[in-house]
Amino acid sequence: MTFLQKLFKSRNIIDIVAPMNGRSVDITEVPDPTFSEKMIGDGVAIDPSDGTVVAPVTGEVVQVFPTGHAVGLRTPSGLELLVHIGLETVGLKGEGFTLHVEKGAQVEVGAPLLTFDLTLVRERAKAISPIVITNMERVLTLEKLPFGDVQVGRSPLMKVEISRN
Repeated sequence: MTFLQKLFKSRNIIDIVAPMNGRSVDITEVPDPTFSEKMIGDGVAIDPSDGTVVAPVTGEVVQVFPTGHAVGLRTPSGLELLVHIGLETVGLKGEGFTLHVEKGAQVEVGAPLLTFDLTLVRERAKAISPIVITNMERVLTLEKLPFGDVQVGRSPLMKVEISRN
């Protein structure tokens, strides 16, 4: 095997798909500095068009917020993602959210994570929902795919290359 074959074989690339239907935007457009200034990590956000949320990657559920508004995932290669539904939704104290997974669950792309009442979220919080890579120190390259209308479990959002260790 040549050096170049080894180099390209060792690449660790993860495709992240839309966890919900809606319209994708860059994380910098989220009206909350915690996300827009990338304090937690980099990513994209979706202005949802319904309340279904699925796994954007294959991996393990490593965190489930008791209020049901966010789920943390880790891929087998170690990429960590936070799927956060809305802004200021922690204040709903779980109202309007139904979790479909528990911490430790193994999920495939498209597996149901949670559902939420979009009308309630729009009335009492902000619906824009960040999808954030929380361990950016492992990221070698991050390609954000064209923003716009996305379909749950199908539309690509990001392509990420991470280090192997």
